[in-house]
Amino acid sequence: MSPKKILVIRFSSIGDIVLTTPVVRNLKTQLTDCEVHYLTKSSFRTIIDNNPYIDKAHYLDGNLGQLISALKKEKFDAVIDLHNNLRTRIIKARLGVKSHTFKKLNWEKWLKVNLKIDKLPNRHIVDRYMDTVSGFGVKMDALGLDYFIPEADEVPMDWLPETHRKEYVAYAIGAQHGTKRLPLKRMIELCDKINKPVVLLGGTDDAENANKIESFFQKTTKSEPMEEGLTRLNKKTIIYNACGKYNLNQSASLVKQATHVFSHDTGLMHIAAAFKKQVFSIWGNTIPSFGMYPYRTKFTVFENNKIDCRPCSKIGFDKCPKGHFKCMNDSVFDFYLP
Repeated sequence: MSPKKILVIRFSSIGDIVLTTPVVRNLKTQLTDCEVHYLTKSSFRTIIDNNPYIDKAHYLDGNLGQLISALKKEKFDAVIDLHNNLRTRIIKARLGVKSHTFKKLNWEKWLKVNLKIDKLPNRHIVDRYMDTVSGFGVKMDALGLDYFIPEADEVPMDWLPETHRKEYVAYAIGAQHGTKRLPLKRMIELCDKINKPVVLLGGTDDAENANKIESFFQKTTKSEPMEEGLTRLNKKTIIYNACGKYNLNQSASLVKQATHVFSHDTGLMHIAAAFKKQVFSIWGNTIPSFGMYPYRTKFTVFENNKIDCRPCSKIGFDKCPKGHFKCMNDSVFDFYLP
């Protein structure tokens, strides 16, 4: 008998939550009269508030006891735990209903990071998320990831400079950890190689780098200190710095309207995949074989496979632990944009 009321749990982060959307969609579309609820942190509500496959959302605001009391009143038939941490284990135990839990592969990742022994499965994390609902007879469809932008957050093209209204390439310059981001000079090199109008995307934390990239391509006296070592660049790229100026849904709208998307290993990369954009993904200390490369869209990977210290972490560091940062400093950008 199929469950009639299911709670899906994923607390963070942007990209991980986007990667759970096929589970939600397939539960809702394949189980008859099933009510699908979703639990996440309140800071990520903008990602799921507009998802039509979610009947009700629940948010963790800090008081776990109150949250569990509210969840008990829902009388769920099953819990799909796509996070698998201490808090989700407490929630599952307190709710006392049948649960299906995502296997995180922590041991396999530890072996790869610390001993460079590869026991990782050749499967995307989305397909492993789907394993949690296979017992209900739910199967993966052909639609890929979802991201829903409310009409109020769709960015009109006339908000952009005239130079970017016909077409532009989006470059998501941010990442949660420093070892997932290109150094500033390499960002500039990449923007120059793109050689088209570029929209820089990111949050307020990325504004400093974005301002420096923008200044460099303006060819003002402010860019002169960065000229050393970059004299071969054509500097024909036109930059629009959108970092910190748009909310997440608006940034997603700019990704949706881009011709191509360049991104570090970050949430906007997965949002780009949801819109079936051609993605150029840039990898530093993490690796695509952890299973989080762009899903069901055309993509190119930039990574340095000629060093033996990579991956050095399953998440990332503020700075390269060895000091040389060769995974990003020595990566090669080999691409052509028509």
